[in-house]
Order: sequence, then structure tokens, then C-alpha cells
Amino acid sequence: MNTPLIYDLDLPYLTAQLKMWGEPAYRAKQIWQGLYQNLYASPEQFTSLPKSLREQMAKYLTFSPFEVRTYLDSSDGSTRKTLFELPDGNLIEAVLMRYGDPADNPQITASAANSIGRGAKNRRTLCISTQAGCAMGCVFCATGQMGFQRNLTSGEIVAQVMYYAQILKEKDEAVTNIVFMGMGEPFHNYDNTLAAVDRLNDADGYNFGARRFTISTVGLVPQIRRFADEQRQVNLAISLHAADDKERLAIMPVNKRYKIDEVIEACKYYVEKTHRRVTFEWALINGVNDTPEVARSLAARLRGLLCHVNAIPLNPTAGYTGQATDRERARLFKETLEDAGIPCTIRMRRGIDIQAGCGQLAGSVMDSNE
Repeated sequence: MNTPLIYDLDLPYLTAQLKMWGEPAYRAKQIWQGLYQNLYASPEQFTSLPKSLREQMAKYLTFSPFEVRTYLDSSDGSTRKTLFELPDGNLIEAVLMRYGDPADNPQITASAANSIGRGAKNRRTLCISTQAGCAMGCVFCATGQMGFQRNLTSGEIVAQVMYYAQILKEKDEAVTNIVFMGMGEPFHNYDNTLAAVDRLNDADGYNFGARRFTISTVGLVPQIRRFADEQRQVNLAISLHAADDKERLAIMPVNKRYKIDEVIEACKYYVEKTHRRVTFEWALINGVNDTPEVARSLAARLRGLLCHVNAIPLNPTAGYTGQATDRERARLFKETLEDAGIPCTIRMRRGIDIQAGCGQLAGSVMDSNE
């Protein structure tokens, strides 16, 4: 018997379900707080509930939508990638990235998590998947190379966060940032992705601050405009990676449908509506998009837009021959942008030794099964 995943239920639905079981409405709030505040992972942990209700929950609700297939820790201990297997056999990944030593800042605890801002020194950032596979086909991305399998439900997205939140709680730590940059295109699964954000943001539940979420998209223009109209406080990142339509189309098929100018116009609309900055993600590929000429072309396109460029040397994948930019070329790219008035940060690559780029671990496991 297929039973509903409890993380797929919003509070009104959960309340209605309990009413059908003959339970008072306040029990739903108790369950909600147990799930998202106490981080309970099984019905047995809800000791404040009657035994009969715990038995009903165990019989009619699912508390985990996946099994841990494997996990890898980076050699420096800063990154863990977990590969989950869904009941239908599909594989998804989630990554925990640690920045700073928690011993340096005892404020990073479960009880203090919601007071910690995006710029905190000691961050615990999760990179979460929204789809099994991806339909966008970006040639340098391991997930794009494997193709699209299906959308994740909102509960399957939430469950990835809860899995790591429970692990961190055991260390008296907590999640500080969530980025939807794992497997899949979040705006291709718009409704479920934003439903997951709303569930995690709920003030009576996990109460995760909206400004500590980042959603990354390859540039689905209608969804960017819809997102702007909703005027959320969630951060928006655009995977751009090229300043010329021909060059972008060569690595990102989505550019056939949405040209760079259209994406930039949608971003301007987003800034006008929300007054929030847009981040442009840029995978630095040696000799392809890392030259001063490319940087100047990019700066010309972005001039006047409230934005920031987040550049990171390419994560290598088996299906793409491009190589990562070296440190000197990355520095020159950054300086050229900044000289033109465009803020730029060169990000550290995380977990290279554990295939931490999205889709890499799943792809290697899928290949080994063939």
C-alpha cells in the first residue's frame, strides 16, 4: 500500500487527515512542530501523542521517501554528498557544505540557527535536488548528461533538508543556507519547489528565513517573471556561463528558446519588482568563457543591473572535455569585471574529490549498473 509522505502534507491537509481519524485539530499542530521544530524522524518519537495516534501515523503515513544508497565525505571533512534512492529506483543527490569550524562560533546551534544571516562565518549550506535528472541538457553538467527522469514532489524536496537537519542537530549544529542548485532545474518544477520553500519557511514549523534560500535557474523567462510577481524574499541565481548567444547555445540548449537578452530583461523586471540583487552563476571553463574579452562583453550586458557574478572553476565531468580555469585566469576575469563596475566573487570548488558537482555521483552509480 502506498502511503502519503508526511512532508508532502501542508498543515491544513494534515489537520483534515487527523479529523478523519477522529482526532482534535490541535494534534496537527503538535505533529507539525514535532516534524519541523523537534526534527522527529519516526512516529515513535512523538511521545506527547497518544499511542493509538502514533500507530495510525506509522500505518498510514510515510516518514522517509528514500533510502541512503551511499555517501561520500571530502578529504578535508568540509563536504558530504549523499546519494538517495527513491522507491521507483530513481537516484537523487544532496550535499552538505561546511564553512568554518563550529568550535570557533558556538552560536551555530539548532536553537540559534534562525538568527544567523547569510554572511555568517560558520555556515552549513545544503545543496538540494528538485528533480531526478534534468531536461535542460547543459553539456558541462553531469545531471544534464543523464537526461530527465521526473519531478520531485514538494515533500521529497523537503525531506532532503530534514535528513541533513537531523544529522546536524546531533552535533548541536543547524542548517544556515539552502540552495536549490542540485539535480534538476527548480523552475521546471516550479510549484513543488516553491511549495517546499513555503513549508520550510512556515513560522510555526521549521521557520527557515526566506533570505537564506537561493533558487538557481538556467533562465526560464516566464518563471523568472512569475517569481518576480510573487515578490518573495528568496534569492535568485541565474546560470549564465556565456555572454554571447552562439557561445551559450553551444553549452546550454535552453538558449535556443530564451536568448540572453530575454533573460537579462526578465532579471531587470525581477529587480524592479523586488528591489533584490540577482546573482549570475558562471562556471569558468579554460579558454572558453574565462578571458578578459568575455568578461568585458559580460560587463556590457550587465551594466546598470543590480547584480553580482559568482564565478567558480568548472567541476569536471566524464561527459564534457572542458577543463577548469586556473587561478591566474580566474583572477584576471574577476578583475576585468570589477574594473567595469560589476561585482564578482571567485568561489571555492567544494568536494572535487567526492564528485560533489550535481549529478556526478548519481551518474557514476548509474553507469556502473549498466
